[in-house]
Amino acid sequence: MTTAFLLVLIAVLFSVTGELFLKEGMTRVGVLSLATLGPTVGRMLRTWPLYAGLGSIACGALFWLAALSRVDLSWAYPLLSMGYILVLIFSWLFLGETVSYIRWIGAILVVIGVILVTRS
Repeated sequence: MTTAFLLVLIAVLFSVTGELFLKEGMTRVGVLSLATLGPTVGRMLRTWPLYAGLGSIACGALFWLAALSRVDLSWAYPLLSMGYILVLIFSWLFLGETVSYIRWIGAILVVIGVILVTRS
């Protein structure tokens, strides 16, 4: 289980990193809407953080598949909720997002749930 947990953790870290890059990229691009789809997609194709984000998520998927080859999905899948906590923390630290105390309490509850799942 230690190897599987490590694989899931690495998958989550790659995925979270990817999401941060995607957010940074879309902040640079602007709002994506049907009315401005053509020009917006053009800007997206020239925005390197979007490529970094997609690449990071793809790497995370490889580690996720390695984890799934070793353990039950019902054990591994709840561990993906670690991503919620890490996105919350890193969005606050690196993107300067405001995080309310209610979100922090929610993150703590998620941590408790993950601990319970891994103990079963």
